[in-house]
Amino acid sequence: MTGLAMKPEKSASPRQLGGELVIPVLAVVFTIYYFTTIWNSPWTAQVSAFLVGGVLLLTCGIFVIRCVLWLARGEGTLGFANLVNKEDIRTGRLGLFATTIGFCLLIEPLGFTLTTFLFLLVSMTVLGKARRMGLVVLLSAVISLIGWAVFILAFDTRFPRGVFETFMQAMLSNG
Repeated sequence: MTGLAMKPEKSASPRQLGGELVIPVLAVVFTIYYFTTIWNSPWTAQVSAFLVGGVLLLTCGIFVIRCVLWLARGEGTLGFANLVNKEDIRTGRLGLFATTIGFCLLIEPLGFTLTTFLFLLVSMTVLGKARRMGLVVLLSAVISLIGWAVFILAFDTRFPRGVFETFMQAMLSNG
């Protein structure tokens, strides 16, 4: 046989799709929730939100369709055996997950800018395995300050205000 008409061999164990579907399902739920929170926002913010959310929903939809096809062909199962493994610890995925949870818990008391700085600092440290810390601190500070300048100073968004935002407001109003 020439190999042109051969089907690829099925692997011994089908792909565990349940674990791979967790993030897309959560992304869809979050996007739908987010859409419900922007009804009273200016139309430009609504357009941007629906554009970004639409792309996310489209991407998740394509992945779900692929998963359904894999399930139909018997190439996958809805198992969750691959959801957490040793590779997650080695690559820092669990650290990033913990950092994200920490960001959600700390943004209210610490404010947007300081929490964003800490999130970027810790996540880049985890991903970079604590190499080039000077660059990591610099990038975290610059990105956080740009976020403050754009979202809080320029657009006056309703992001949580903390010590940094309060200090900067006092400095700018008394300057």
